Amino acid sequence: MRARVPGRRLSFGGLILDRFILEQMLAPFMFGIMSFTVILVAGNLLFRLADLVIQRGVPFAVVMRLFLYSLPSVVAMTMPMSCLLASLLGFGGMSANSELVALKAAGVSFGRIVRPLAAAGVLVSVFTFVMNETIVPLSERAAANVLRYEVYRKVPPVFKENVFIREESEGSLRRVIYVREVLPRSGDMNDILVQEFDGGKIRRLVSAPSGRWENATWWLMNGQVFEVSGDESVSLLFSFDRQKLNLGMAPSDIGAGASKPEEMSLKELRLTIENSNKQGNDTGKLRMLLNLRIAVPWASVVLVLVGAAVGSRPQRSSSGMGLGLSVVIVFCYYVIMSFCKSLGEAGFMPAALAAWTPNAVFLAIGSLLIRRANRLG
Repeated sequence: MRARVPGRRLSFGGLILDRFILEQMLAPFMFGIMSFTVILVAGNLLFRLADLVIQRGVPFAVVMRLFLYSLPSVVAMTMPMSCLLASLLGFGGMSANSELVALKAAGVSFGRIVRPLAAAGVLVSVFTFVMNETIVPLSERAAANVLRYEVYRKVPPVFKENVFIREESEGSLRRVIYVREVLPRSGDMNDILVQEFDGGKIRRLVSAPSGRWENATWWLMNGQVFEVSGDESVSLLFSFDRQKLNLGMAPSDIGAGASKPEEMSLKELRLTIENSNKQGNDTGKLRMLLNLRIAVPWASVVLVLVGAAVGSRPQRSSSGMGLGLSVVIVFCYYVIMSFCKSLGEAGFMPAALAAWTPNAVFLAIGSLLIRRANRLG
């Protein structure tokens, strides 16, 4: 038996109403987290782990650590799905037991009924965002280190090769710096070439066999400075034992690309994008990922509204039907997101617009369905 609607106090006791509605959503929400986590884990992660144990002979303790490190990102992904399932099953059950009819008969609009659900969706979104910023990058980094150093037995990298740094001013190229080898830990560089431009043409070359990071400053050692004249002839201006190089990047910044984007926080992603721009690399995928990291957690709010409106329609409620319908709606959401992501990465849409379009589309759908449910009430 389901909990009874708390009588005529319902239209006056807002907290009682909110608590009653949220209680209907709690069990389906927890069921959704467990169900979707099992689906996602069984679909990919378990096969990889089984392969590590059977094919590579990796110790079971290492595989279990890898499994635990991989769980936070999976759980964060299931949050919007679980919100959708909770609203579908919760409102579906309330509709099947005529509890929604009783609420509307007591003078409570459908918009008022979904208000605590929207507030809960906001809380889940904030929690997911914080989780993606704190726990998930650390766990992803830990999982990558386990795979890299304990499973595949790779040696930690001690240097970065072929670094290009491109600097522009007011839309025109000002300087290009090439470094053959950088040791981020010691701050040493080998084979540095600096090309300085004026009006789109190269005017000066600075070459040095080595450089080092001292007192928060880059220094070129035992180098030469050349002038490039209008007829492209090169002449030596002077040699130097030690010359300052204004680079605007610390050794750790140059080595920051060693981590995958999935292992970075928003701050680290922004720094990587900034450094990649300086090096003249395409940052479309990184900018898209940055905006998706902000937008996707808010899918919990829009999907919970869609689920409430769809679940309120008269129907027979069951966990299996709700789970299947949730998968279909989430599939549609991720199809739109994948399409917009491709457009954003290719530069056909601004990254921020591409990331927020799926939320805007489903928010419009949810608002339309809720307005319709209000009129039917």
